[in-house]
Amino acid sequence: MKNLFKMEHWLAGLQWLFFLFTNTVVIPITVGAAFQLPQGKTISLIQFSFFFTGLACILQALLGHKRSVMEGQSGLWWGVILSLCYAAPSQGMSLTALGGSLAVGIMISGFITMIIGLSGLSQHFSKLFNSGVMAVFMFLLGCRLNAIFLKGMLGIPFGVHSETSHIDIPVFLLSSTVAAFIIIFSIKASPAFSRYSLLIGIIGGWVLFGLLFDKKEAIDVAGIMDIEFFLLGAPSLDAGIIVTAVIAGLINTSNTFGALKGTDGIYKIIATSKHYRNSFTISGLFVMIAGLFGMVPYAPYVSSIGFLNQTKILERLPFVIGGGMFMLMGMIPAISNLMAKLPLSIGSAVLLVAYLRLLHSSLQYFAQIHLNTANIYRLAVPLFIGIILMTFPSSYFETVPSILQPLLSNGLLVGILLSLVLENIHFKFLTTKKDQEHLNKYVQEGK
Repeated sequence: MKNLFKMEHWLAGLQWLFFLFTNTVVIPITVGAAFQLPQGKTISLIQFSFFFTGLACILQALLGHKRSVMEGQSGLWWGVILSLCYAAPSQGMSLTALGGSLAVGIMISGFITMIIGLSGLSQHFSKLFNSGVMAVFMFLLGCRLNAIFLKGMLGIPFGVHSETSHIDIPVFLLSSTVAAFIIIFSIKASPAFSRYSLLIGIIGGWVLFGLLFDKKEAIDVAGIMDIEFFLLGAPSLDAGIIVTAVIAGLINTSNTFGALKGTDGIYKIIATSKHYRNSFTISGLFVMIAGLFGMVPYAPYVSSIGFLNQTKILERLPFVIGGGMFMLMGMIPAISNLMAKLPLSIGSAVLLVAYLRLLHSSLQYFAQIHLNTANIYRLAVPLFIGIILMTFPSSYFETVPSILQPLLSNGLLVGILLSLVLENIHFKFLTTKKDQEHLNKYVQEGK
């Protein structure tokens, strides 16, 4: 109890608050814009996102994996949802119908995630997500999300097709300047200040946007807040969307393995089967909550590894304090109203820089693989096919059966599924002694 009153823990908790805020604030705003939600519903999404993210972090720290690892709205899910928003109109589906089917699929995937946790199946799933799958997953996720962020920086509204939109050059010049500043500041500033580079970029870019432009990108928050269930649309049953959501939920489990395995070295202890069970159970619960309220579903954040390495704040108390403060932010409407005004171009620039770091995580996994002929093919096929599918317009898939359109038109999911299949075939039939020697050497070097 005495530790609760130590100033250093509250300062560390404030740092965690900044980290939670930076990684969360743009997500409900972009989803609200993509689904063309009314002002009040976007504010509600922000409030729910803040409140439930803080609560999820606290429960994971106290009852789940018991580590200071952010439990937040998944980047993989975010990329899938925004991709579906872009594709829905060309496939003859309204955004309300898309949101309703997503809600059903997300709640089903949350229930499955809970079952994986409660039954102990996570140990079997862990074997599927080896170095090759994680390398492809990290790389494709970076490609998908950063493509969306770059559109935001160009001033192209979310949810609007490129043929009806145009690049806003002044907005792009400002957003690219903000991105360049964050990168330079992160490299040149001392560690004590560089950890706040994303926060400084958001605040500074926001102020400059307000000074230089008519606030055409900012959401007008005048009006009454509209709080309700299923903010993206009443439950509906489109089989293709539901199947895609369930598959995305299963692939989303890779975040748990990446975050816990990545922090084993930091905490100098290997996560036990109990930690995985508890973590999956809590994540599954919050995925179901996300479907109920129309939020992007939850997962442990792999990016927490970088934060822990940089700040060396391993204690759970500051993390819990930060989560509690974030919950409080979600309970105060005035703060949510203010956050809803964040320009999408500035938020996109900040997140582009944050998710560029996925390349580092991807390369670390690639380094664990001995690049012989068989291994090159097992990596190249899912990578190139996934990236190429991302460039195809949705109209290409109109002849595909409707139940498969949402899945096959999503390069991120197709690439990861291909990687899972090829990795399983490879390790059953093509693994060589040299492959194993390379991996053992990599592990022994502590990389």
